[in-house]
Amino acid sequence: MGENRTEDVKEKAFRWCRKSLGGAWNQISKEDLQIKPISGGLTNRLYLCSLPDGTETEENEPFQVLMRVYGEIAQRNDYMLRNSVIFALFSEKKKGPKLYGMYPEGRIEEYIPSRSLKRTELQNLKLSQTIAQKLAFFHTLEMPLTKQPNFLRKQMNEWMVEVERILESSSSHKPCPLVRKLQSFQLRKELLELLSMMDKCSSPVVFSHNDLQEGNILLIEDELDDDKKLTVIDWEYGSYNYRGFDFGNHFCEWTCDYSVEEYPYFSYHPEDYPTVQRQYDFFRDYLLEQNKFLPEPLEMSEDALKQLYREANILAMTSHFFWALWSIIQKEISDIEFGYLEYAVTRFEGYFTKKASNKKEGLI
Repeated sequence: MGENRTEDVKEKAFRWCRKSLGGAWNQISKEDLQIKPISGGLTNRLYLCSLPDGTETEENEPFQVLMRVYGEIAQRNDYMLRNSVIFALFSEKKKGPKLYGMYPEGRIEEYIPSRSLKRTELQNLKLSQTIAQKLAFFHTLEMPLTKQPNFLRKQMNEWMVEVERILESSSSHKPCPLVRKLQSFQLRKELLELLSMMDKCSSPVVFSHNDLQEGNILLIEDELDDDKKLTVIDWEYGSYNYRGFDFGNHFCEWTCDYSVEEYPYFSYHPEDYPTVQRQYDFFRDYLLEQNKFLPEPLEMSEDALKQLYREANILAMTSHFFWALWSIIQKEISDIEFGYLEYAVTRFEGYFTKKASNKKEGLI
């Protein structure tokens, strides 16, 4: 992090913490504020802000907080509105970190001593069961957001325009092999076909997380209560959406590892996409949990499981396509070091592979 950027971040942290927290945070100087960057995924930047050692605090006053600075995509008005509403409601319900302060560029929130799950832990039977149960609960919530499932269609159509511009501008000079590969995919034609398949898959519309990957699931290792052991964070993509997208997107994340320390900073493991049996186990855990919250229990039949399987695997195609478009745009606007074009190609190739397997199974 450059010297000027470090100073900008510290100035922002100092101002936000004073405004949001008061008390001891108002008594320290900017030089006394302790700030440390921590992993923030591929969109946001996160910083741990701490009072100096030995500072006396009131009973409910935090000694450490998290400052989240949104990436450029997350700062767009529709994302900010959804994110702000959802985070505030989860904070109020004590179903997520406490909210201390909200700003146009980010927020100050409770720091939960925890760690993100590792990709391979998504396959752990007990953790997977808990994730299914969390998803079941989220899908029953009523949120003050538009109930139409327009998020995917609207966002992919908007991103497609930007992607076409980016790829076309790359043609004015000698494009790199990755750009040439992306230009060969006939993306506009594929998007129209994908949107048609989504419309036909009959997936119910529910409040959805839309980005349930390992980095957005925190494990509190010292917590004995299984219900509190996992916390789901990062709701900037949260919206009403097709139920199957949360399933298919989560299953795709079994295959994507973002903890690689050298370029392109990810690895892809398609062989780890969950088997039919593992998916059915996930759906059973989901239905059993969801029936605790519904006035009329959902049917636990073979037909119900087959329908969930169909939704998940058709919308897994959408997950690949969605994040591939996102990644091309991130390449243009993000200063986070990551192989965005490599990731886009990987996810589009995942889309085509999933499309072929879905046709073979008769799902589409």
